[in-house]
Amino acid sequence: MKHRKSVLSAAIVTCLVLSAHVQAQEAQDTAQATELDTVVVTGIRGSTEKSLDTKREANSRVEVVTAEDVGKLPAHNVADTLQRLPGVNISSSSADEGGFDEADRVSLRGTSPSLTQTLINGHSVGSADWFVLSQGNNVGRSVSYTLLPSELVSSVEVHKSSQAKLQDGGTTGTVNIITRKPLEFAKQVTAEASIGAVRSDQAKSNDPQLSALFNYKNDDGTFGVMVQAFSQKRELRREAQEVPGGFFQIGADDGAAATHPDLVGVWAPGLLGSTLFEQTRERKGGLIELQFKPNDDLTLGLSGFRSDMDANNYNRNFMLWGGNFARAHAPDAGYVVKDGVLAEATYTGVPGQDYAVYDMIYREATAKSSYVTLDADWQINDNLVSKFQAGSTKGEGSTPRQFIAEVTLANGGGASWNSHGNSAPLDWTVGGDITPAGVTSFGTWGNQQVTAKDEEQWFTADFSHYFNSGALSSIDFGARYADHEREALSPEGASPGDIWSELQNGATRPYPGGFASNIGGQFPRNLWYFTPAAMKEAVLNNSTWLSDDDGPTGRHNYGGEWKVAEKNLAAYVQANFVGDRWSGNLGLRYVSVDQDIDTYQSVSDPANADVSSLFGQWIRLFTNNKHSRVLPSANLKFELADDLVFRFAASQTQTLPDYSALGASSWGSDLNKTGGGGNPNLKPVLSTNFDANVEWYFMPRGLLSVGAYSMNLKDYVAFGTETRQLFSELTNQLEDYLVSVPVNSNGKVTGVEVAYEQPIGDNFGISANYTYADGSTSHTWADGSNNLVGTSKNTYNVGAYFENDAFGARVSYTHRSAFLIGLSGANPYYQDDFGTLSAALSYKVNDHLSFTLDALNLNDPSITYYQSATIPTAFYSNGRQYYLNMRLKF
Repeated sequence: MKHRKSVLSAAIVTCLVLSAHVQAQEAQDTAQATELDTVVVTGIRGSTEKSLDTKREANSRVEVVTAEDVGKLPAHNVADTLQRLPGVNISSSSADEGGFDEADRVSLRGTSPSLTQTLINGHSVGSADWFVLSQGNNVGRSVSYTLLPSELVSSVEVHKSSQAKLQDGGTTGTVNIITRKPLEFAKQVTAEASIGAVRSDQAKSNDPQLSALFNYKNDDGTFGVMVQAFSQKRELRREAQEVPGGFFQIGADDGAAATHPDLVGVWAPGLLGSTLFEQTRERKGGLIELQFKPNDDLTLGLSGFRSDMDANNYNRNFMLWGGNFARAHAPDAGYVVKDGVLAEATYTGVPGQDYAVYDMIYREATAKSSYVTLDADWQINDNLVSKFQAGSTKGEGSTPRQFIAEVTLANGGGASWNSHGNSAPLDWTVGGDITPAGVTSFGTWGNQQVTAKDEEQWFTADFSHYFNSGALSSIDFGARYADHEREALSPEGASPGDIWSELQNGATRPYPGGFASNIGGQFPRNLWYFTPAAMKEAVLNNSTWLSDDDGPTGRHNYGGEWKVAEKNLAAYVQANFVGDRWSGNLGLRYVSVDQDIDTYQSVSDPANADVSSLFGQWIRLFTNNKHSRVLPSANLKFELADDLVFRFAASQTQTLPDYSALGASSWGSDLNKTGGGGNPNLKPVLSTNFDANVEWYFMPRGLLSVGAYSMNLKDYVAFGTETRQLFSELTNQLEDYLVSVPVNSNGKVTGVEVAYEQPIGDNFGISANYTYADGSTSHTWADGSNNLVGTSKNTYNVGAYFENDAFGARVSYTHRSAFLIGLSGANPYYQDDFGTLSAALSYKVNDHLSFTLDALNLNDPSITYYQSATIPTAFYSNGRQYYLNMRLKF
């Protein structure tokens, strides 16, 4: 660490010496403004030009995306738009819910999404997720983009190099989503509406997409109000083969090893699933912006945003239960072990042995995000300007009801599988009766309320003092205070009664025709499931809802509860310089964090317990951490020629560990005896960053840039495993579970970025970019690797467009190579290479009416996860989506 500090300090000292030398030689009047040619271009070409102009004029490393018009980003989804920028990666999930058809998380330069900070108009936004594990056990610091419709966005800035005045929290960078402001509109009254529908190809569903905007400002431009509203619905259907928890190793004490010792240490599938997931997402909300300018020196603003999403979902997973029978007895003669994996095996049925388990999980779920801010921009005098902001933001994800059936099947029927490595699904079968009549046992778990709350209140005061001569053009300084809380709650649930007597006669439906045909493989597809209504009625009619008031017999799941409270005080000073064909800034940001962590730990002796319920006995644990640090930053920009720019940046940045990594109580799955837990003693991740880039603006709307970067990550958070005693709902006692636990490690990422933008004539254009990232950590995972979470070695994007006064067309393809997701159970797992093709068409009838068609996932890609080269984890198919909209302007 001392070496890293000395390297960065040397770089910043060099920058200071250079700036002083240039100042002494070439002092000039920095108040002189740079005059830029004004070119009025609209549509795709206009947004490209504006984005490149903003990037070129910035002193730091910034990528910019500008919306052509309301709701007209280069892609329908904000995260999908960002993935087309160099160095930006996206993922479609935040925990173990698997891959979907829509981007949900954004990360920079081959790192975890938690190390990338997302802001709206420069401030935090409370976020939470619809998926139950992301609400409780796997909670990062990233923001869910599914709550942020593209209609809200005026532009998006991606800050790759740090500045002292930027809010701390983004180790690898910051994404700032900028909304429109009332006084920025050209007309006194603006009204727009979008009426359309989305076609989800695989779900065979057409759903409405509505949005509207109204803006008014008075003649004097001293008062304005903007109102935006949206109501959007979408049906999803995902078809898959899953291997929940990955493969397990046959142990020396297992029954199979007693007769076949050659199987000891061999990997076998614990569960092989034929998985159907369906969901309805309904997103509603809006944005209100008020601006009042009582005089030329003062502008006041009030902003309010809310986005609510109902996300009820039904997951059915019919599974070969290898963890049940493959431990108990050996396969028939002729089995094949390849590279330590039981690749081919057939098991003759043993009476009384269940070979399949079937989980049907219907969940009511919601996710919400909102904020309110009050701003004041005050020009105190000719040389001093200030901005004050106070705000509050909240996010909430909730699963108030879970209706769950777990049945065992295929009694005595036997099973088989044949693995083809990680590139194709396993072929597998189970014998016996797999109809509802063949159910041998019924069980349920959950029915437990889970709620995640994310709240922050903050105040900022920022000042800029400008100078009229010399290379020192201005000094920025200010302070920020924030009080942030993130907690998971699981206070009540239903105590199940005789659900099966009613459910076994409930309505059923078959899996859809052609199920999972896109992913291949031979496995059960002609399956049945209980309807959501049958599940819900049987559970509600035969369960007793118990809460905290029921005392120790209640279903208060203390093991699913935790809270992280953080008070963050920051102050900064940043000096900005301008010289003859050069500019830059140097700054320091002081950050002090006071962190309180509340969690619970299982105990076996009730006499030692602080609280108890049907989920066992628990003691409360409290941890307080204090972290303070000075974070330096430097950015330099040199105009080597009229069209050639060189940039260099150095900084230290910090991100606190994920909320669940700090606070989560230990939890486990009874099916495979694995789980996870938190570590309240984790240290913040500190990154020492260097960045250099050359940009050649060879023509209007044309750019060729090449850059390199490095990030040394101290106290990077990885995951180890250990055995912990956790409460089992199956045995009602403490059992041994193999639990994944976060630990501090070190890591590094180095990479190269290349970007190219080229207009062709007046109407055509092409773009391409490529990012190489080499990431590693000093932590050794269970598979022996040293991979960094989120690092794709190769990411590239290519695109082309055509546009005239009436018609526009754009096509783009994006690809990222395999990367480590995290742990599935106790095993590392990866997402394989993934590429997606999208296209957009637009037709402008006149100034008041236009039509757009956006097509996503045109290549109908499969999303593949794997544990190793020989062990797959999941294969997902989501289908294509088409968005058709009619846009009206008044």
